Amino acid sequence: MQTPNILIVDDDTEIRELVGGLLTRHHMEPLLARNVPEAEAHLAAGRVDLIILDIMMPGEDGTSFCRRLRQDSNIPIIMLTALGEDIDRVVGLEMGADDYLPKPFNPRELVARIKNVLRRAPPVRPGESHASPQAYRFDRYTLYPETRSIVRDDGEEIVLTSGEFSLLLVLVERAPRVLNRDQLLDMSRGAAANPFDRSIDAQISRLRRKLESNPRQPALIKTVRNLGYAFAAKIERASE
Repeated sequence: MQTPNILIVDDDTEIRELVGGLLTRHHMEPLLARNVPEAEAHLAAGRVDLIILDIMMPGEDGTSFCRRLRQDSNIPIIMLTALGEDIDRVVGLEMGADDYLPKPFNPRELVARIKNVLRRAPPVRPGESHASPQAYRFDRYTLYPETRSIVRDDGEEIVLTSGEFSLLLVLVERAPRVLNRDQLLDMSRGAAANPFDRSIDAQISRLRRKLESNPRQPALIKTVRNLGYAFAAKIERASE
C-alpha cells in the first residue's frame, strides 16, 4: 500500500514538527510548509494525498487558499481552527474543506480524522477510467462510486470534495428515503463524526450550487421540513 503524502501548512513551527512526527509514527509521509507559497511548491513538485491547513497565517490565509484549490482540485483538506472560532469553521467548510479540527487538538483524533478522510477519498490516478461495477444516472449526471466521480452528460467532471461526494452517495443510495442530519453525518463520516457537527447543511448548500439548475429551488436534493433531506430525482442503476 502506498504511503500517503500529507501536506501540513501552518506558520507555527512547533505544530508543524508535532504533526510531522505524529504522521511519521503512523506510517505517513509529512510535507511541511510555513505558508501558501511553500505549500504550492510542494503541490507542484509531486503527489499530495491530503492537506492539513491552518486558517490563520501571515500572507494569504487558509480560507483563501482553500477556495483557490477548490477551483480545480478535490485534494482532501482538513482545516485547523482556533479554539472556539466557530465562524472560521463554517467559512472553511463553505470554501470546500472536508473536515476541521480546533486547536489545541488531540493527536489521536487528528490521525483518526486523516484516516477517515483518506478512506472517503481513494486516489484516482491521471487517465484512470471512470468505469465502475455500478453507476447511478440521474438528471444530467452519472455518478461512479468506484472512482468517486460524477460526470455531466456533456462530459465535464464535477469537482466535489471527498466529504461532498460521500454525502451525495449516501443520499443517492438511499433515495427517496428522508435522512436527518445525524443520520447523514454518521453514514458519510462514520466513527470520525462529531455529534455537534453542523457541516451537513454547508455541504448540502455546496452540492446544490454545483449540481442544481436553480439552487434556490432545488429539484435534486429536497429539504423535508423538520425531518432532513432526501434525494428526489429519478435514479437509474447501470453496470459499467
